[in-house]
Amino acid sequence: MSYDIDLVDPVTKEVLEAEVKHHITGGTYRMGGDTRLRLNVTYNFAPHFYRVFETFVDPANVDSFDGKPRQGIRTIYGKTGAESIPILKDAISKLGDDVDTDYWKPTEGNAKQALCGLLALAQMRPDGVWDGD
Repeated sequence: MSYDIDLVDPVTKEVLEAEVKHHITGGTYRMGGDTRLRLNVTYNFAPHFYRVFETFVDPANVDSFDGKPRQGIRTIYGKTGAESIPILKDAISKLGDDVDTDYWKPTEGNAKQALCGLLALAQMRPDGVWDGD
């Protein structure tokens, strides 16, 4: 299972494209690069996302089971790339650097790499709006 996160045109809702191919990869990706501004991110990183994004969660959006925020990476959904940049930078700053060669391993470093990919996409098209799941 994974999140499919796209940066879309705010009017047409079509996935935005870069002028040149990028090589930002996630759980699935196009060999040789992609112009589409999208990233597939494994749910294995969700516990880290819930923790580092909880500052930005609307208190009304909490899980009925334990009363904790359950927005995680979805915090950026509906926001523009520009609006998400400081949120992503804050989340990235809270994660460690323990990157593992196994993409699927739920380390903080692997989760951080995914957020850095989203940050790069937001910086390419700050006018786009995040959509996903």
